[in-house]
Amino acid sequence: MEQTNWVYTPKDINVKRGIEYGLTDLMGGGWNNIVSGVIFAYLTLSVGLDPAMAGAITGIARIVDAIFSLLFGAITDGFYKTKLGKRFGRRHFWMFVGMIGFAISFMSFWIPATAIFGPGHDFIYYLIVYSLTEIFVGMILIPWETLPTEMTDDYNKRTILSGSRMFISATGTTLVFFILAFLQSLPSAEAKKNAYLLAGVFWTIMFVVAIFISYRSTWERPLTEEFVKELDSRPRLTLGQFLLQTVHDYATTFRNASFRKHLVIYLFSFTGKDFYATLLPTFIIVALGLKDNIPWVLNAFAAFGILSTLLAARLMITKGPKYLYQLSYFSIIVAMIGYAVVYFMHISNPIVILMVITAIYQMGRGILEFTPWNVFPFIPDVDHIITREDKAGTYAAVMTFFRKSTGALATYVAGALLQAVGYTAGNLHPSLGVRNAITWIFLVGPTVLLVVALIESLTLKLNKKTHAVLKAEINRLEAGGSKDDVDPETQKVVEELTGHEYATLWPDDVQI
Repeated sequence: MEQTNWVYTPKDINVKRGIEYGLTDLMGGGWNNIVSGVIFAYLTLSVGLDPAMAGAITGIARIVDAIFSLLFGAITDGFYKTKLGKRFGRRHFWMFVGMIGFAISFMSFWIPATAIFGPGHDFIYYLIVYSLTEIFVGMILIPWETLPTEMTDDYNKRTILSGSRMFISATGTTLVFFILAFLQSLPSAEAKKNAYLLAGVFWTIMFVVAIFISYRSTWERPLTEEFVKELDSRPRLTLGQFLLQTVHDYATTFRNASFRKHLVIYLFSFTGKDFYATLLPTFIIVALGLKDNIPWVLNAFAAFGILSTLLAARLMITKGPKYLYQLSYFSIIVAMIGYAVVYFMHISNPIVILMVITAIYQMGRGILEFTPWNVFPFIPDVDHIITREDKAGTYAAVMTFFRKSTGALATYVAGALLQAVGYTAGNLHPSLGVRNAITWIFLVGPTVLLVVALIESLTLKLNKKTHAVLKAEINRLEAGGSKDDVDPETQKVVEELTGHEYATLWPDDVQI
């Protein structure tokens, strides 16, 4: 088979290789925070789009991305049959295409539409360019996330590859906001006017270089005759069959009581975070009347999230996920109240106070983002005792699909609410009533969502201890143990985790 050497040539996997692989998450983490924290502010405060239109752009594009992501994984899986897939790699080919497309569309997003098409085309221009950018990001990240599996079968080596992602992602977040804050703080009026464009240029170069390093430093499993036979033996579905099967697989995950609770906690807390990130610049610049570089200075405090993540890794072992959830949500709710107090108390020169409040928020956010994906590995085991199947990929896909969908909804609702209370884009000095309304939306939106997540977390049963009981029971059953011999305490734990009577679990009619 015609295969370029470097795409199919394994190399030593060490810390350096892990960093090179993980560099793509510099874009992954940075992009997610640009989506939730910058784009809405850019479209309303710089471009001048109405809040509802700005929210619609980001909302529609993320729905497009969610649907694209649903289908694209299957496209890359089967791309080995094509000449391009054989020569350039079924994963790496799409990473390269996505990288080129991202560089063009992402850079174009920061160029004013009026400079290209004249006035009156802003909404369509930004909707198309932003939707394309979301698609190209998916085209990069979906194949990239499969590479540890392609590169090695060794669990420890896969851990090396994935271990650097958390810190690189957090670094991307910090750099994104630091670059924009720096450009907004320059004394030159021309530089401040073009701050978003200049930031877009810096971000694009930084992200593309990081992606290219990952692209050239990774490889895929060679397409040997044995591997091709294995791939060919997997069932092939038509598009219609694939969609029906996907909907069915998604629906079956909701039979898992632990997953239902986990998904509610995850979606409500992350959507609250999106709501905060979307509205923070408007609150700081319009409601508080501070300089337009302050939101990005505050967002650069995301570096505190790295510190809290290190703490969370230890507390996950000693205290468990319920404690982490509550610590995170209380921290963020306290921060939200702090922001409101600064506004309603009319505190003059509140920068230092805002920095302290934001540091508290960012530490809570770091724990919020750490916990769900560290609880997630327990979820497929709960499903396994229900179905005797391995559906980890399906559960991850469900979380990702709904996460993108609710993220889109958060931005759209935030924009619609701002417009409903009378805020118009570009008006940096609205009436007192509008400023009050912006503050209440900024406070109440994230707080209500986090309170729902907090209430759900209070009854969370899945933790290290209960998972150990579950896993021991699965091992006993797999070894041929009888369901009739189950320990009463074990039965209680398993029923609480699954939401099903024990007698219905571990079905006998499954072909193993």
